[in-house]
Amino acid sequence: MKEVFQKIEQSRDLIIQLQKELTRRVAIGPENGGDGEYEKTLFIKDALKSLKPDITEEVNVRDERVKTGFRPNLIVKWGKNNPDPSIWVIVHSDVVPPGDLSLWKGNPYEVRVEGDKIFGRGVEDNQHAFVSFYIAIKAILDTDIKLLKHPVGLVVVADEETGSRYGLRYILRYHNVFKKEDLIIVPDGGNEEGTMIEIAEKSMLWLRFEVYGTQCHASTPDKGNNSLYAAAKLIVNLRKLKEIFSEKDPLFSPPYSTFEPTKIEANVENINTIPGKDVFYMDCRVLPSYRLDKVIEEIKKVASSIEEELGVKININTEYRLDAPKPTPKDSLVVKALSEAIKEVKGKEAEIKGIGGGTVAAFLREKDLPAVVWSTVSDTAHKPDEYCLIPNIIDDAKIMAYLMLKRHA
Repeated sequence: MKEVFQKIEQSRDLIIQLQKELTRRVAIGPENGGDGEYEKTLFIKDALKSLKPDITEEVNVRDERVKTGFRPNLIVKWGKNNPDPSIWVIVHSDVVPPGDLSLWKGNPYEVRVEGDKIFGRGVEDNQHAFVSFYIAIKAILDTDIKLLKHPVGLVVVADEETGSRYGLRYILRYHNVFKKEDLIIVPDGGNEEGTMIEIAEKSMLWLRFEVYGTQCHASTPDKGNNSLYAAAKLIVNLRKLKEIFSEKDPLFSPPYSTFEPTKIEANVENINTIPGKDVFYMDCRVLPSYRLDKVIEEIKKVASSIEEELGVKININTEYRLDAPKPTPKDSLVVKALSEAIKEVKGKEAEIKGIGGGTVAAFLREKDLPAVVWSTVSDTAHKPDEYCLIPNIIDDAKIMAYLMLKRHA
């Protein structure tokens, strides 16, 4: 293990080079105006080819919205003849758009290195995870493949940022990849200390609100009905959801349910027209103790009161819904093994937590597959000037290598 760790510690140049190549291959899904993950996944496939996996399987999911006509997923594995439980690491290839470019100090798709910081869209979410896995498995294979105590697999999935219909959800439905005794790790969330093991997620609900009034000239507002005013009042009134669903659960961070208005669509193009239609969205992360049907019921009550008061029409559509599955048991093998690895590598005790952010681990738990989310993060995902720290990538690689080098039972 000492020899493997030394190789990992000497991987700085490789880490930077991998991040550069991954970042410049833009992998944005069509929902966010991109052309998918093909170029990036092709690079990952070629990079893994030199490590000679026993199994390489491509799962291409049809999607006519992208140039290739499909969304690529990749499954690779070493030690296929080992009968012990497999260790799986699941990463995603897609990234979110950079947002307002003026908030970036450079091109989001050209890596910038300042000391131990690597800047660029996707470097933390979720390229950090792939790079850590890559240098961990490479260090072991460069030392001696016989050191692997378990079969080791990597799954690179598409479409994580927009629902996973073309990614892990498809794989789980049509491919028999995982077993209940496997150790499944999703390095797509965590804390700055690298000690948080996420075993549970809140229910997730994304809603689209369409508010209809009557468009007219701004100088004669009495001849119309301002949909923007109604939408604004609806947003304010929806804050009472925090009072209705006020329970706290210390397992989660934050320990309460959240109901946040987010995206708003453009309405009229000119200043001197009162809008007749406004559209906005809400992101709800709800503690598992509450049913989403009850949340929707309360939201409809609020909307109905606005309709009656202001004479507008409000349509509410569900853009995405995921009811929280049962948590991964605290005493499961993957939790115990990862806790031990964190203790041995970092010298710190692991923290067992739940989160509000959605990851693909929820889809695994739906299938009664015990999965955990863990990583050492700088918490810059989706932000301008997203960055990761090279020492964090190295530490995470050591923890992954520790898991691969130890027998767990």
